[in-house]
Amino acid sequence: MTPIATYRLQLQPEFPFSAAARAVPYLAGLGVSHLHLSPVLEAVPGSTHGYDVVDPARVREELGGEAGLRELSRTAREHGLGLVLDIVPNHMAAVPGHNRALWEVLREGPLSPYARWFDIDWEAGGGKVLLPVLSGRIGDELAAMRVEGDVLHYGEQRFPLRESTGKLPLPELLDAQWYRPVWWRLARTELNYRRFFTISELIGVRVEDPDVFDATHGKIIELVRDGVVDGLRIDHPDGLADPEAYLRRLEEATGGACWTVVEKILTGDERLPARWPVAGTTGYDALRHLDGLFTDPVGETALVRQYRAFAGPAGDRGGYWEATVRRAAYKVVTHELAAETAALTRMAERVCAADPALRDHAPWALRAAVRELLVRVPVYRPYRVGGEDALPDEAADRAKAAFTVPEEATAVDVVRDLALGRLGEGPDQEAFRTRFAQTSSALRAKSVEDTAFYRYVPLISANEVGGDPGSPAVSPERFHAYCARLARDWPATGTVLTTHDTKRSADVRARIAVLSECPDRWARFMEQMTAQGGFPDGGRAPDPHLAWTAWQTASGFGFPYGERLRTALLKGAREAGLHTSWTEQDPAYEQALEDFVDAGPEGPPMYAVATLARELDPYVRANVLGAALLHLTMPGVPDLYQGTEHEFLALVDPDNRRPFRQGPSDEKTQVTKAALRLRQERPGVFGESGTYTPLSASGPAAAHCVAFCRTGEAVTAVTRLSLRLAQAGGWQGTELTLPEGSWADLLAPEREFAGGAVPLAELFAERPVALLSRRAAPAESSARG
Repeated sequence: MTPIATYRLQLQPEFPFSAAARAVPYLAGLGVSHLHLSPVLEAVPGSTHGYDVVDPARVREELGGEAGLRELSRTAREHGLGLVLDIVPNHMAAVPGHNRALWEVLREGPLSPYARWFDIDWEAGGGKVLLPVLSGRIGDELAAMRVEGDVLHYGEQRFPLRESTGKLPLPELLDAQWYRPVWWRLARTELNYRRFFTISELIGVRVEDPDVFDATHGKIIELVRDGVVDGLRIDHPDGLADPEAYLRRLEEATGGACWTVVEKILTGDERLPARWPVAGTTGYDALRHLDGLFTDPVGETALVRQYRAFAGPAGDRGGYWEATVRRAAYKVVTHELAAETAALTRMAERVCAADPALRDHAPWALRAAVRELLVRVPVYRPYRVGGEDALPDEAADRAKAAFTVPEEATAVDVVRDLALGRLGEGPDQEAFRTRFAQTSSALRAKSVEDTAFYRYVPLISANEVGGDPGSPAVSPERFHAYCARLARDWPATGTVLTTHDTKRSADVRARIAVLSECPDRWARFMEQMTAQGGFPDGGRAPDPHLAWTAWQTASGFGFPYGERLRTALLKGAREAGLHTSWTEQDPAYEQALEDFVDAGPEGPPMYAVATLARELDPYVRANVLGAALLHLTMPGVPDLYQGTEHEFLALVDPDNRRPFRQGPSDEKTQVTKAALRLRQERPGVFGESGTYTPLSASGPAAAHCVAFCRTGEAVTAVTRLSLRLAQAGGWQGTELTLPEGSWADLLAPEREFAGGAVPLAELFAERPVALLSRRAAPAESSARG
């Protein structure tokens, strides 16, 4: 069954199944049809997110165990709700003391029946698994190790000992194991297992192996077949060896009756492969189009100019989006993903060594070709769809241009053909193609989402997963074309505005996006902050790039949030890696950052922030309500993140993953309830058989209205770029032509409109959005009754 709307709950020990069950009556009253639960399988004790699974065969005890999950399902169904689960097929926690499968591999080596679970290159590790778990070099850490029976202890960590080795002297004991504990810094260059992105604590799982699939999905399949679960969200499919084959196996295992969406991040005009047996994506593509509608392209361009002049970005700070992405990609591929690049080079060497026509390619040339092509993949993962390559000729030509010896540039052709499966179907070729694709997705995520987004910050509301900070604005025509395509091709896809992974909640982004409509006002604000000593010349901000980011973030909050703001800005500085980082922290810079936040956004200048917020509140209101209503009525299945039915101001995790709390009702809640109630009452209007028809306004302010009709029965109309609209003199007689019939305003029940031209000043007299439902004619009412 396709959900009407889902509601995401972040489960954690502080908010287990029983707490979710207590929230069910409220959520049923809100109007959603399904609870969307974060991962529920056994995870590392204390985990606040659940993506670090340790036992896929058990429901997490800290949440209430399987009995608690089944009870939650019963409670939900009593209130007319179903369950959607977030599952994590790509990886598990690399914590041997809690992960039995990994424990057995470390104890028994490559002959363990669990060895096939993980992507381990035993040859590269000299027959051992490299474990980057030590705080320092092993010679300095021996004193911190102790042996008890057949277990090696290091701090709170536990590792199994190979049979009959427990009585050996410690150095000999370590040499005798199937693993090699090393200083954590060695993971960058020597790691020999596939991991999630650059996180060595999460080890890749080989679900392409049928036995591994069965072992890791048995419990989930059981819950689906027992009717406990109705839908699945698939985390990070790009990390899998063969996403399509995995999804087909999953469809077969669930009987094809499970609503399934994939966390596939689409870049630019990239399309989800039509042959995938899924309902669609989790919705980041919808987020990009929704946010873009409320971004003024003219003002955004002005902000870019201001940012370049103010922050003086140079080198890795970048003043241009594409250049910033490229520099970030080089940094990640040569540092954080050095081990993955080395693995790909070894694979390419094996293929070349086996083919007489390819034997003369030097290892360094192959390594350079791998690196140069990876940084030029224009999407997260190269799929061959419709005969078009995700590694176009232009990318190959630019990769070749990076070689100083032209003759060696032919290695690019070899690597490209390997990545696209053009050099045969042998196991080495297949291994390279798969790992290149997996590494590409990791590189894109780390270089764009986790690096470039924090380095290029003219308008930080645009720096969201799946977004394009270099061209963030979306025209109404482009938005309508996108929605029409969803209605035609992916009517049951997921759509989102806020998730557990968004760097700023939708309401924070809505506040910041208004700045694109008033770049001159922003410039005056920044001048005021500079005069108050909030920047280097005042001795408090460690660098202008941080200052720009901090003040925009503060304007997104609209009021101070102390520790939450400091934590988010510190994380951003470390992710950017310009002055400090996670692995090379600069205590002096980080202290200067905290001092600046205390004296600036959290100090006396907060009153200037509050003044700016009050000035922009009416236009923020239009953005917030407009985005919410479009999200709830456009094609697809809307997913509401916990708390977003009312004002929800949150920054990057962990700030956005706090336990669910029911908030007070506000105007946004009223809009949300009205839209969800309409979806429940008329599921066919918004369902897979529903239609989407853009409605056009006419008049001098027509570009400020976005409207559409769903299946001839419901009309959504919202105001966009409302500050620009006000500056231009308002609606000035602009009209929206409604379809024939009588239309009731669900946000103001006493108001009704007839079909035909309606002045927008009248339609939006009470609020900047309208949700209309066509009243049935008397004959239709009788027929329906």
